[in-house]
Amino acid sequence: MTGTDTRRPRVLDLSTGLAGAYTCLLLSYAGADVARAEPPGGDPLRRWRQGPAKAPGDGALFEYLRQGQMAFTLSQDADPFDPLGADIIITSPEPSEPLQARQLQAAVAAHPGLIAVAFTPYGLRGPFADRPASDLTLEADSGGLAIRGRSDRAPYQMGGRTCEWLAGAYAAAATLALWSGRCRGGAGGLIDLSQAELLHAAASNYLDVFHAVAHADHGGADADPVGPPRTLETPSIERSSDGWVGFNTNSPHQIAGFLTMLGRPDLVASGEYATAAKRIGRIAEWQELVTAWTSRHTSAQIIALAEANGVPVAPVSDSASVAELDQVIARGTLVTAPSGRFQMPGQPWRINGGRSPELGPAPTVSAERQPSWRSAAATPVVTAGGPARPLEGLRVLDLTTWWAGPSATAFLAALGADVIHIEAPARMDGARMVGAAFLPRPQFWELSNFFLTVNVNKRDLAIDLTSERGRELFLELVAQSDVVVENATPRVMDKLKLGWDVIHAANPRAILTRMPAYGLDGPWRERPGFAQNIEQASGLAWLTGEPSDQPRIQRGPADPNGGMHAAFATLVALEQRERTGEGSLVESSLFDAALAIAAELVIEWSAYQNPLLRMGNRSVTAAPQGVYACQGPDNWLALTVVTDGQWNALVALLDRVELTAPELATEAGRRAQHDLLDVVLAEWSAAREIEDAVTTLLNAGIPAAHARDPRLAARNPQFRDRGYHQLVDHPVAGTVPIPTLPFQISGEPWIRTPAPTLGQHNAEILSSLLGLSQPAIDQLTADGVIATTPKF
Repeated sequence: MTGTDTRRPRVLDLSTGLAGAYTCLLLSYAGADVARAEPPGGDPLRRWRQGPAKAPGDGALFEYLRQGQMAFTLSQDADPFDPLGADIIITSPEPSEPLQARQLQAAVAAHPGLIAVAFTPYGLRGPFADRPASDLTLEADSGGLAIRGRSDRAPYQMGGRTCEWLAGAYAAAATLALWSGRCRGGAGGLIDLSQAELLHAAASNYLDVFHAVAHADHGGADADPVGPPRTLETPSIERSSDGWVGFNTNSPHQIAGFLTMLGRPDLVASGEYATAAKRIGRIAEWQELVTAWTSRHTSAQIIALAEANGVPVAPVSDSASVAELDQVIARGTLVTAPSGRFQMPGQPWRINGGRSPELGPAPTVSAERQPSWRSAAATPVVTAGGPARPLEGLRVLDLTTWWAGPSATAFLAALGADVIHIEAPARMDGARMVGAAFLPRPQFWELSNFFLTVNVNKRDLAIDLTSERGRELFLELVAQSDVVVENATPRVMDKLKLGWDVIHAANPRAILTRMPAYGLDGPWRERPGFAQNIEQASGLAWLTGEPSDQPRIQRGPADPNGGMHAAFATLVALEQRERTGEGSLVESSLFDAALAIAAELVIEWSAYQNPLLRMGNRSVTAAPQGVYACQGPDNWLALTVVTDGQWNALVALLDRVELTAPELATEAGRRAQHDLLDVVLAEWSAAREIEDAVTTLLNAGIPAAHARDPRLAARNPQFRDRGYHQLVDHPVAGTVPIPTLPFQISGEPWIRTPAPTLGQHNAEILSSLLGLSQPAIDQLTADGVIATTPKF
């Protein structure tokens, strides 16, 4: 890609809440000039703390999010979406004010090249666009809530306000991609981000795709599922003699290693606990077996034994212990805030081994004036030869597997990059093996719901990089590419002799983005880690689950979160290349990305000695909030009261005398009496059909939603109206509704081609890019260097 505009982007933040603030922090790390337009009375985040309200000064979370930015007060009569000469504006239009959406669209149309982000619960259009909502009700509506918990109990939400942090990461990556395209003569645009779609993408585990593939012969996505969509992972987080320790056993060799660690190789041979279904089916005896062993060993002992047996493992961190992890200390993952008051996560990626310079302190409103950007604003030039998609012309070699890495490269592909997914015939992408659930169907490896979703728009080259010829061909492709992305443990690239020095020698302009679980150095360098382990170690699991129960994993968001941070860091490195002409080594670990969105856990403890704890389905920003059973099997109502007005509406609706008590007139009073309110709400919901309860509450202006079955997400009326799922014709899986990115820009479909079959584009890539003849390609096939079927 060749740039024509290398100015620092100017960002005006007009939004409210965490999502916009986190987008601005990431853009600040990338070198943008950010100005926060605060409402009269100041940014509410200045006053936010979960710790003691008497603590002086701005809140620690505000200081973390607003490092190095400007701030000014926006007058009450100001145009709410005037960019004031900025290149980028960050907004959060009120769903109850449809005029705001039209005003924002008009502002984008009136300012050529302007890039705007709109955070809304459901998106700017669609039948649910004006619904009142909360993180909990959005998680319910998206299908992301019903996936989590025991099948015989209420599902529980992801802890830690994960939705808002994730929304910020997605928006930042989309914004930087549009900026890259704009700098090369492309257009700006409006990034219409739906938090409901985001929660589906991050928390549903694509069960809708799995269901459609499983029932392809019986109506596909229209077939009705049977039973609740949730189970508990086991083994997952288990009690040790001195705390909790977490495991991941997705694959057969991992559960075999776990059983060997327990001293039961006989159970490996018998296969009686080989699958999750078998373990769940005998959960009482299985759990007794596991707990009897783990409770006799310390977490440190268990971790050492698990590593020796090839089982991905992690300590389960809480507010205090995450800062004490030897990996965190060795890598300097936490840094001191500019004020010196507390510790906070540092920049969650590193380029050429280092972070960007410190951003400086958070601003005070009185010390800053409105930015004088308008007078210096340069009108961007949209050229006929500019990219139709912002990353058009970018070539990416994708060596990633499973979910986190492929989600990063899928984002780049959707925005226009030519992404070549590279697999080994004898070691294909691990996500393909999820398709083994469909044995004995032919080509089961082409039926994985994860692979089908996060590899659309890519080409596939199945080549043996352990062979000398395969390695040579790969390096020839590197010479013609802009980016190489991989997410293996660091030793894998070293073993292949494809480290940074080799990639840089093959193409000095290439970016190598590495996505190890925990980092390229430190005592955990070679420790494998999946989303489960990342959620366990970062503290995200500590915040998830019922207060009376153990910590529970969030079931997935660490993967797309890691993917978006890696995509963003890659775009930062590409922008640097436009200035320097040199490629860079990008390190974007899943753990650092997770710790960035678990920042509040660390900050509240460090600044206020306030340990954040599990809250089940309750909230730190609303009361009451919960999930309640309605009539019929597995019909769960999610409900949130955010404002006093919503509370008054609920009191009138329920017509219960105990709700008129004066102490319930405030959020603090309702929080103190939450147990009582749960009883009343449970009685009310138990007497009603789920859709009647939801409609009644929504008509009263109260956020509410049915905890939808994620297997039927494609039926969601809002998703259908926005085209969130696209029907994709796959040569093996058939016609399948595939979820896309959780935001829209131009309204054009995101998916251009289905996920590739193994080695589908071998000949096309080797002939068009490397000039190989058909006889030469046939010889590579005969020699086993390339293939179109796996070698098991």
